[in-house]
Amino acid sequence: MSNTTELFGSMVFSEAVMQARLPHATYKEVIRSIHHDKRLTPEIATVVATAMKNWAVEKGATHFTHWFQPMTGVTAEKHDSFIHPTGDGRAIMEFSGKELIQGEPDASSFPSGGLRATFEARGYTAWDPTSYAFVKDGVLYIPTAFVSYTGEALDKKTPLLRSMQALNKQALRILRLFGDTETTSVRATAGAEQEYFLVDKSVYDRRKDLIYTGRTLFGARPPKGQELDDHYFGAIKPRVAAFMKELNEELWKLGVVAKTEHNEVAPAQHELAPLFSTVNIAADHNQLTMEMMRTIAKRHGMECLLHEKPFAGVNGSGKHNNWSVATDTGENLLEPGDTPAENAQFLVFLCAVLKAVNEYQDLLRISVASAGNDHRLGANEAPPAILSVYVGDELEAVLNAIMHDESYSGGGKEPFKVGVSVLPRFPKDTTDRNRTSSFAFTGNKFEFRMPGSSQSISEANIVLNTAVAEELRRFADRLEAADDFDAELHDLIRETVKENIRIVFNGNGYDESWVKEAEKRGLLNLRTTPEALPHYLAEKNIQLFEGNKVLSEVEMRARYEMMQENYAKTIRIEAMTMSDMVRKDILPAVSLYGGKVAKAAAAKAALGADIDVSYEKASVKRLAELTAMTAGAADELDDAIAQSADIASCEELSNFCRDKIFATMSELRIYVDEMETIAGAKCWPYPTYGEMLFSVR
Repeated sequence: MSNTTELFGSMVFSEAVMQARLPHATYKEVIRSIHHDKRLTPEIATVVATAMKNWAVEKGATHFTHWFQPMTGVTAEKHDSFIHPTGDGRAIMEFSGKELIQGEPDASSFPSGGLRATFEARGYTAWDPTSYAFVKDGVLYIPTAFVSYTGEALDKKTPLLRSMQALNKQALRILRLFGDTETTSVRATAGAEQEYFLVDKSVYDRRKDLIYTGRTLFGARPPKGQELDDHYFGAIKPRVAAFMKELNEELWKLGVVAKTEHNEVAPAQHELAPLFSTVNIAADHNQLTMEMMRTIAKRHGMECLLHEKPFAGVNGSGKHNNWSVATDTGENLLEPGDTPAENAQFLVFLCAVLKAVNEYQDLLRISVASAGNDHRLGANEAPPAILSVYVGDELEAVLNAIMHDESYSGGGKEPFKVGVSVLPRFPKDTTDRNRTSSFAFTGNKFEFRMPGSSQSISEANIVLNTAVAEELRRFADRLEAADDFDAELHDLIRETVKENIRIVFNGNGYDESWVKEAEKRGLLNLRTTPEALPHYLAEKNIQLFEGNKVLSEVEMRARYEMMQENYAKTIRIEAMTMSDMVRKDILPAVSLYGGKVAKAAAAKAALGADIDVSYEKASVKRLAELTAMTAGAADELDDAIAQSADIASCEELSNFCRDKIFATMSELRIYVDEMETIAGAKCWPYPTYGEMLFSVR
């Protein structure tokens, strides 16, 4: 198809397709389920299943799969065919309502944090009708939740859907207090800007570290990196443009609104940004985007790297999560209106977000915690590990006026009273963007800049939805009990601003002075994953998730254990890869090269005492020193890896991996990277940074 409008959504069982293929009454029930959280009956599901199967078969599908997102952070699928034997040697294509609603993959092989014993295999996938089914590679994909036999969430979608329900419930209470009787549902929306690297497959295939860990564990800086600032928004190379063209087309077929594409700051780095979707659809679409990036890159002879820091010394990759809240009537609740009442409503939701970020800054940090993202946060290319909210100068002035009951120059001469003095309307771009802020208000949404490029956006949005829902619940409880709504509203907003103003920071998050200032304000600076994770099980956090029916304490403890294990496993895999590269490839290559140089020096010296062999002597001497230090550090690393196997506590293990294993890895890298700068290019066993970063021409 050459017509983009015909291409878009052509492989999606969308509302338009359902309207055309379902009986009117069935279609109405499905729409009620999608937009108002109404459960579908088995009878309705059967009708939908038949129509969905017929449509999918027309699109070339022979199989279906319940597509889910286990806690590995990636997606999972098991394919079943539509074929059913008729008993007379023939077969027909069938798909029942029961098959649509529920599947049963083996739950024992997925991480569960102790929720399931390894011999307890039963788990269930449950259809999520709010996220459209689609056809890809001859398979009907049905987005589903994944739960255990006893009902605990084993995935990222289930708690995300629960958090959306919590936010919807509490936001509706607030809207009713402001006289809104038309809105029937409130949804969080999100748009995930995806950063990534593209390298030639021929160099990727020769790097064990990229293959096993997704990042380069060794590599000296190339003569040129990003110093000239010549890559950002630069002309897109034809090979990359061809990749982007196919990526767009494949994503458009699946209903992903891929909108913006450009070169990012680092060489070989790029970005794709979609338009907003309801948050669970945005999460599904981002998983699809990452999968399609990897698949399509291979077709073009490249590899797509989604690690947060694949190359030291150049910018890493993040995934900015643009988050907002909207009603089914089309109102963005984070966009100021034109009237005092609308302004006051906006301030309530704004204050709920400020309070949520302030009170649950630990959870937001944990939602983006990983061994990979630890390399990126605070590296002067991404936000620091400190949570703060950027609101811009104008809105900060409004908040200060409210806090002190002072006049605001933009709102009249009288003391600022919510609902009395008129808050000036804020254009979408009333303030500059602050790329150093971890959580920035950008006109009618918040941009959470901390998620890493390889991470699912579900975790961050689960925390955001739940924390804001909790603050709205507290607000609604207070306002519903008030005798004088306007007076109570004014006091509520003023008190909330005053109690949470410490989280507002409009300055340079990269400056060292901010770290000191944040400490004075009492803000957390959880620099690494092992530092952050213990906060997850704080009593206030357990109460938050349990009180809003998003996660039980049992589910939280399971997730905590898995996060600790994932960190330790990642570091151990990287360490073992390092050891393998050093012992099998780097030390033998450097030793052989040093021998050749020494032999050449001896041959030259034999020709006459006046021949200068100082270069050869210095090179061999330094390589010998570095070889010895490298071998010693490798021995120390192997010992640390062995010690880690005997540590039973997941907390102790993650701390040991950070303090001992990773520290030794860092020391080992210094020696190896220096050896690379001395050894001859032909002897070095791996493609260099220069080859990798500038391999795609």
